[in-house]
Amino acid sequence: MMSFNMQGIPMFKRSLCWIVAIILIDQVSKYWILETFWSPTAPFSIPVTSFFDLVLVWNKGVSFGILASDNVYQQALIIGFTLLITCGLMIWLWRNQRPYLSVVLALIIGGALGNLIDRLRFQAVVDFLYVHVGSFSWPAFNVADTAISVGVVLLILDSFRKKA
Repeated sequence: MMSFNMQGIPMFKRSLCWIVAIILIDQVSKYWILETFWSPTAPFSIPVTSFFDLVLVWNKGVSFGILASDNVYQQALIIGFTLLITCGLMIWLWRNQRPYLSVVLALIIGGALGNLIDRLRFQAVVDFLYVHVGSFSWPAFNVADTAISVGVVLLILDSFRKKA
Protein backbone atom coordinates (compact mmCIF):
# COMPACT_ATOMS: atom_id res chain seq x y z
CA MET A 1 0.00 0.00 0.00
CA MET A 2 1.37 3.38 -1.00
CA SER A 3 1.23 6.19 1.55
CA PHE A 4 1.60 9.89 0.95
CA ASN A 5 4.11 11.58 3.24
CA MET A 6 4.67 15.31 2.82
CA GLN A 7 7.64 15.39 5.23
CA GLY A 8 10.16 15.02 2.41
CA ILE A 9 8.66 17.81 0.33
CA PRO A 10 10.14 21.26 0.96
CA MET A 11 7.79 23.73 2.67
CA PHE A 12 7.10 25.96 -0.37
CA LYS A 13 6.20 22.96 -2.53
CA ARG A 14 3.92 21.64 0.24
CA SER A 15 2.25 25.03 0.30
CA LEU A 16 1.72 24.86 -3.46
CA CYS A 17 0.02 21.49 -2.94
CA TRP A 18 -2.32 23.12 -0.38
CA ILE A 19 -3.06 25.98 -2.80
CA VAL A 20 -3.88 23.59 -5.65
CA ALA A 21 -6.05 21.45 -3.34
CA ILE A 22 -8.05 24.49 -2.21
CA ILE A 23 -8.54 25.66 -5.80
CA LEU A 24 -9.65 22.18 -6.88
CA ILE A 25 -12.12 21.75 -4.02
CA ASP A 26 -13.49 25.25 -4.66
CA GLN A 27 -13.85 24.82 -8.42
CA VAL A 28 -15.30 21.29 -8.21
CA SER A 29 -17.90 22.44 -5.66
CA LYS A 30 -18.88 25.38 -7.90
CA TYR A 31 -19.03 23.12 -10.94
CA TRP A 32 -21.28 20.72 -9.05
CA ILE A 33 -23.65 23.52 -7.98
CA LEU A 34 -23.85 24.95 -11.49
CA GLU A 35 -24.30 21.58 -13.19
CA THR A 36 -26.73 20.14 -10.66
CA PHE A 37 -29.00 23.01 -9.70
CA TRP A 38 -28.55 26.10 -11.84
CA SER A 39 -31.13 27.10 -14.38
CA PRO A 40 -30.87 30.36 -16.35
CA THR A 41 -34.63 30.85 -15.97
CA ALA A 42 -35.23 30.03 -12.30
CA PRO A 43 -33.21 30.93 -9.22
CA PHE A 44 -33.00 28.21 -6.61
CA SER A 45 -32.84 27.91 -2.86
CA ILE A 46 -32.58 24.42 -1.46
CA PRO A 47 -33.01 24.11 2.32
CA VAL A 48 -30.49 21.63 3.72
CA THR A 49 -31.12 22.30 7.42
CA SER A 50 -33.15 24.86 9.36
CA PHE A 51 -30.15 27.22 9.24
CA PHE A 52 -28.37 26.32 5.98
CA ASP A 53 -29.45 26.50 2.32
CA LEU A 54 -27.83 25.98 -1.04
CA VAL A 55 -28.44 29.03 -3.23
CA LEU A 56 -26.83 30.63 -6.26
CA VAL A 57 -25.54 34.18 -6.06
CA TRP A 58 -23.40 35.78 -8.76
CA ASN A 59 -21.18 38.14 -6.74
CA LYS A 60 -19.78 40.90 -8.95
CA GLY A 61 -18.26 42.75 -6.01
CA VAL A 62 -15.66 41.88 -3.42
CA SER A 63 -16.38 40.55 0.08
CA PHE A 64 -20.11 40.38 0.79
CA GLY A 65 -20.91 42.01 -2.56
CA ILE A 66 -19.26 45.34 -1.65
CA LEU A 67 -18.46 47.39 -4.77
CA ALA A 68 -20.70 45.18 -6.92
CA SER A 69 -20.91 46.55 -10.45
CA ASP A 70 -21.14 45.53 -14.09
CA ASN A 71 -18.53 48.17 -14.92
CA VAL A 72 -15.77 46.44 -16.90
CA TYR A 73 -13.11 48.80 -15.52
CA GLN A 74 -14.11 48.08 -11.95
CA GLN A 75 -13.99 44.34 -12.66
CA ALA A 76 -10.51 44.79 -14.17
CA LEU A 77 -9.46 46.74 -11.08
CA ILE A 78 -10.68 43.96 -8.78
CA ILE A 79 -8.82 41.36 -10.88
CA GLY A 80 -5.65 43.47 -10.89
CA PHE A 81 -5.83 44.08 -7.14
CA THR A 82 -6.36 40.34 -6.52
CA LEU A 83 -3.30 39.51 -8.63
CA LEU A 84 -1.19 42.15 -6.86
CA ILE A 85 -2.14 40.92 -3.38
CA THR A 86 -1.68 37.28 -4.41
CA CYS A 87 1.81 38.02 -5.76
CA GLY A 88 2.72 39.73 -2.49
CA LEU A 89 1.43 36.76 -0.49
CA MET A 90 3.37 34.35 -2.75
CA ILE A 91 6.60 36.26 -2.07
CA TRP A 92 5.86 36.12 1.66
CA LEU A 93 5.16 32.39 1.33
CA TRP A 94 8.41 31.83 -0.60
CA ARG A 95 10.45 33.58 2.11
CA ASN A 96 8.58 32.07 5.05
CA GLN A 97 10.21 29.38 7.18
CA ARG A 98 7.30 28.53 9.50
CA PRO A 99 5.11 25.54 8.57
CA TYR A 100 2.01 26.96 10.32
CA LEU A 101 2.28 30.27 8.48
CA SER A 102 2.77 28.42 5.19
CA VAL A 103 -0.59 26.69 5.60
CA VAL A 104 -2.27 29.96 6.61
CA LEU A 105 -0.90 31.80 3.57
CA ALA A 106 -1.81 28.86 1.31
CA LEU A 107 -5.43 29.07 2.53
CA ILE A 108 -5.62 32.75 1.63
CA ILE A 109 -3.83 32.38 -1.71
CA GLY A 110 -5.82 29.30 -2.74
CA GLY A 111 -9.09 31.02 -1.91
CA ALA A 112 -8.13 34.21 -3.74
CA LEU A 113 -7.13 32.25 -6.84
CA GLY A 114 -10.31 30.16 -6.71
CA ASN A 115 -12.42 33.31 -6.79
CA LEU A 116 -10.14 34.88 -9.42
CA ILE A 117 -10.83 31.94 -11.74
CA ASP A 118 -14.56 32.68 -11.41
CA ARG A 119 -14.03 36.36 -12.20
CA LEU A 120 -12.07 35.47 -15.32
CA ARG A 121 -14.64 32.83 -16.43
CA PHE A 122 -17.95 34.44 -15.43
CA GLN A 123 -17.13 38.09 -14.57
CA ALA A 124 -18.56 37.23 -11.14
CA VAL A 125 -17.87 34.86 -8.26
CA VAL A 126 -20.16 31.86 -7.72
CA ASP A 127 -21.46 31.91 -4.12
CA PHE A 128 -23.77 29.13 -2.98
CA LEU A 129 -23.53 28.49 0.78
CA TYR A 130 -26.14 30.43 2.76
CA VAL A 131 -26.31 30.42 6.57
CA HIS A 132 -29.21 31.98 8.46
CA VAL A 133 -30.61 31.86 11.99
CA GLY A 134 -33.94 33.54 12.68
CA SER A 135 -33.83 37.01 11.14
CA PHE A 136 -30.01 36.98 10.99
CA SER A 137 -28.38 35.83 7.78
CA TRP A 138 -24.84 35.78 6.50
CA PRO A 139 -24.21 36.74 2.86
CA ALA A 140 -23.85 33.71 0.57
CA PHE A 141 -20.28 32.44 0.29
CA ASN A 142 -18.24 29.57 -1.17
CA VAL A 143 -15.30 27.28 -0.38
CA ALA A 144 -12.75 29.91 -1.50
CA ASP A 145 -14.32 32.52 0.78
CA THR A 146 -14.16 30.04 3.65
CA ALA A 147 -10.46 29.35 3.02
CA ILE A 148 -9.70 33.10 2.87
CA SER A 149 -11.68 33.81 6.05
CA VAL A 150 -10.13 30.97 8.03
CA GLY A 151 -6.66 31.96 6.77
CA VAL A 152 -7.13 35.62 7.74
CA VAL A 153 -8.44 34.73 11.22
CA LEU A 154 -5.47 32.38 11.77
CA LEU A 155 -3.08 35.06 10.49
CA ILE A 156 -4.52 37.59 12.95
CA LEU A 157 -4.27 35.09 15.80
CA ASP A 158 -0.69 34.32 14.77
CA SER A 159 0.16 38.02 14.99
CA PHE A 160 -0.58 37.85 18.74
CA ARG A 161 1.78 34.92 19.17
CA LYS A 162 4.72 35.62 21.44
CA LYS A 163 7.79 35.91 19.24
CA ALA A 164 10.77 33.82 20.36
